[in-house]
Amino acid sequence: MVVVEDDGDIAALLDLYLRRAGFRPLLATTGERGLELAAQHRPVLVILDIGLPDIDGLEVCRRLRQRSDVPVLFLTARDGEVDRVAGFELGGDDYVVKPFSPREVVARVQAIARRGRATPEAPTTFAVAAGMQVDVAGREVRRDGEIIALTGREFDLLTFLAHNRGIALSRRQLLDGVWGSDFEGDERTVDVHVRQLRRKLGPVLLLDTVWGIGYRLG
Repeated sequence: MVVVEDDGDIAALLDLYLRRAGFRPLLATTGERGLELAAQHRPVLVILDIGLPDIDGLEVCRRLRQRSDVPVLFLTARDGEVDRVAGFELGGDDYVVKPFSPREVVARVQAIARRGRATPEAPTTFAVAAGMQVDVAGREVRRDGEIIALTGREFDLLTFLAHNRGIALSRRQLLDGVWGSDFEGDERTVDVHVRQLRRKLGPVLLLDTVWGIGYRLG
């Protein structure tokens, strides 16, 4: 695990609680150093502050997503909706606002880790639209043989919708099924990820809005 946080007191507190929980965090005080550690060690998760002294955490996440789908937990003093949406659109998995409880951060880290270990009960490969195949084992989506780059959360959302094809699912059901029942974020998180799937996969993906309920894959 990599923790990118330039406040020494906060970094030390996270290091203490994460180690007590059985993790072995690697600490970085700049975005560039965090990217170096992520490239060298292939962590299971990155805790990422947005307000960093060199490049901000959103840019760090964008660069991470160019080469990895490692889960990212944003840890930041910014609590505006614009910042939350930007973080999720770049592929962030969760968002904790300072001041925070270190126990809450550890609980969220553990929840993300559990979801990462879950084994989906699904065929190895299946179609979600004409010419579009999902490879569950390889965690890839191909359209006419060409790989479409999705974040880890976008991939999980797509497969969950596919496993419930034809069923109108509420935002809460999607959050519970994809993010986990212990996710405490805003239900609008689902809307952001649905927009990303539609943008990346195009109209061939019959992902409908069911007004008053949520979404349905046709």
